[in-house]
Amino acid sequence: MSTATDTRNMTLVDLPLVRRLTARGMMLDSEMQLTRDARGQNSFLLSSLLFPRGIYTLVTRSEEQQAVVGQFRYHPDDPMAHIVYLAPTLDDDTEDTAWLHILDAMSREAGKHGAHSLIAEVEIRCKLFETLRSAGYATYARQTIWQHEAMQLSATDSQVTLEAETDNDQLGITALIANIVPTMLQQVAAPHSDMDGLVYRKNGRIEAYIAVSEGTQGVYLLPFMHPDIMSEAADIIAAVIARMSRASKVPVYVCVRSYHSWLNDVMNALNFESWAEQAVMVKQIAVGIRHPGFAKIHVNGKVETTSATHYYRSFTYYDCYKHEENEKHE
Repeated sequence: MSTATDTRNMTLVDLPLVRRLTARGMMLDSEMQLTRDARGQNSFLLSSLLFPRGIYTLVTRSEEQQAVVGQFRYHPDDPMAHIVYLAPTLDDDTEDTAWLHILDAMSREAGKHGAHSLIAEVEIRCKLFETLRSAGYATYARQTIWQHEAMQLSATDSQVTLEAETDNDQLGITALIANIVPTMLQQVAAPHSDMDGLVYRKNGRIEAYIAVSEGTQGVYLLPFMHPDIMSEAADIIAAVIARMSRASKVPVYVCVRSYHSWLNDVMNALNFESWAEQAVMVKQIAVGIRHPGFAKIHVNGKVETTSATHYYRSFTYYDCYKHEENEKHE
């Protein structure tokens, strides 16, 4: 039997519900989870009500009094939106209809704001992994999050030279990612625009790029390294950590994705410990549709008719949803 649900953007009326659910939520954005306060009284989940800053929160309630809160972040400079949080955690014996409703609503909302895809980082062994698959998410990559307790390294002992990225480095960074990341994953793999970055050059070319994020809870690194500098990878990671002022106070986390599997040996050599195994799951919310165009054809030297050609344009899930609704009313 179907159950009616109500899904909408979060308002102040929902604040007591959010406070109640946050302690039982699941983070799906590793960078945010490991660097910021996600569950405290001053968490970004709660503060986003008054200061959204690209954070969007939705609430689903069902007739069975089941409530789910979902949040994603999106910046207009990024083609991808990222699910931050779902609360409460989906237990193995819980029916997941409300979670499916809020995942669908987040897809529409992200598409409405211009996102092409929606990303979630989830542990493979939890029930939410299967629910995301039912909601149309596909596994694009696997990743291991490596952890090391707070450490203090001296920048003067570094064996390599790193530079903060500049606008002039974008072409070189893009070329590096294109060389080491499978084509299908390149857009998904790109770090969030809020993250800073450091570059390592060799023979005038960018051979490593490390996206970094520092927060009250931890330091998070997302490396992109060419296999040709495998022997220098440990020194590069150490040099990055030495530049992070908070690394001596909070844990350091490094995200190693499946296309960089050789870095796992480097993390072991640096005495990092495996903290989590996750799937990077993506739902495409932009599709291509055909529009008729017309080209002239000649019959006996005269323009008699036109022939149809076709072209594509980017088209969001939200546009599809509106189109379907309009057809229902016609």
